Amino acid sequence: MARAHLVFTKHANSYTVHIKNLEQLTVPEIKALEAFVAVRNGLFDFNTYKFTIYKKLEFNEFVFLLKSINIDAYCEENIIEKTSQPRVGFGQYKGMQYSDLTDSYMLWLKANYRGYEREFVDAELKKRNL
Repeated sequence: MARAHLVFTKHANSYTVHIKNLEQLTVPEIKALEAFVAVRNGLFDFNTYKFTIYKKLEFNEFVFLLKSINIDAYCEENIIEKTSQPRVGFGQYKGMQYSDLTDSYMLWLKANYRGYEREFVDAELKKRNL
């Protein structure tokens, strides 16, 4: 039985977790992770093996939460360098940095957005390999 390998990335108002070995986990393990995300009103994206939860949380708090509900996982932290990045200039996410948007929204923009900020969208998609 494989142990979940989770990569935690903190954003300004949310955090994203990439499950590096999702395909090796058992159904009960995946269901436990899904329940963890659902209770926190997060989004689980099976296409990218990631989930996003819209809450500020530190890495050590995340690890503690997993242990408290008996999810056995190897956790590592992905630290993003804080640099001046372009911000969304339209819609409900106006003012947020593109790097803080969820993968699912970025994929939606890829398929649907044709506006003047398209170069920022494309750059972020390339950075994430989406």
